[in-house]
Formats: sequence, C-alpha cells, structure tokens
Amino acid sequence: MIRNRRTAQRGFTLIELIVVVTIVGILASLAVVNVRYAQRKAREAALKDNLHTMRSAIDNFYADKQKYPSSLEELVPNYIRAIPKDPITNQQDWEQVMDNPLETGEEISAETDPEAMSEPGVVDVKSVAAGVTLDNVPYNQL
Repeated sequence: MIRNRRTAQRGFTLIELIVVVTIVGILASLAVVNVRYAQRKAREAALKDNLHTMRSAIDNFYADKQKYPSSLEELVPNYIRAIPKDPITNQQDWEQVMDNPLETGEEISAETDPEAMSEPGVVDVKSVAAGVTLDNVPYNQL
C-alpha cells in the first residue's frame, strides 16, 4: 500500500506549476526591459566612438600641418580611412564647427606659420541627429 501512494504522488501539482510559470514570466519581463534599449545604447556608444575618432584625426591633422582641415574630407585617407556614418541618422551628415583664426583678433605666434593660420578650418565635429541620449544629453552636445 505504501508503494501505491508513492507512485500516485509522482509529478507536479497545479500550484507548483503556476508558481514556476509566474517566476519564468517575471524573469522574461525583466530581460525584455533590458534588451529593449540595448540597440539604442549600442548606437549611442558607436556615435561617441565616431566623434572621438574624428576629433582625434582633426587634432592629428593640426599637429602635423599647424592648421585645421578645411573639411572632413581632407582627413581621408591619411588621418582616417573614411568619414563614418552617424549611427543615429545612418548618414554622413556631421555638423562641422568651423574656426576662423583671423576673426578671433588673437595675434599669431612667431612659431606658427602665418599662411597656414590664415584659413578657416574644422575644429570640431558634432552630430546633427535630433533627440537625446538615454542619459538625457542632446546628441548635438556629445
């Protein structure tokens, strides 16, 4: 008789199954929330990396030639392989921040080539994407 009771009690009860399904559902909902923003986080990280790379190329160009490039295309191929696309807009539409050294009114030092410093150039690059990051920073202020 004891043997028959043990065989009859094999398996899960309905309450146990409901508890397990509820726990799995909670874990799945947590995973969906984390995955939801993963692609956006990846695009923002790529945008920051692209901006850092282009700014570094502009700095290297200035260090070599004592002037800023007249456009981003002047950086290709010696300082950067290609102008990257903005991962937010998927286009090569960067805002080029231009600087004209003659408009600042500062005197050019004797160490710097006056001919090289007489032309305006790209001193910074920013994204033209509308919106803000997940950290509430506008894309054009990265």
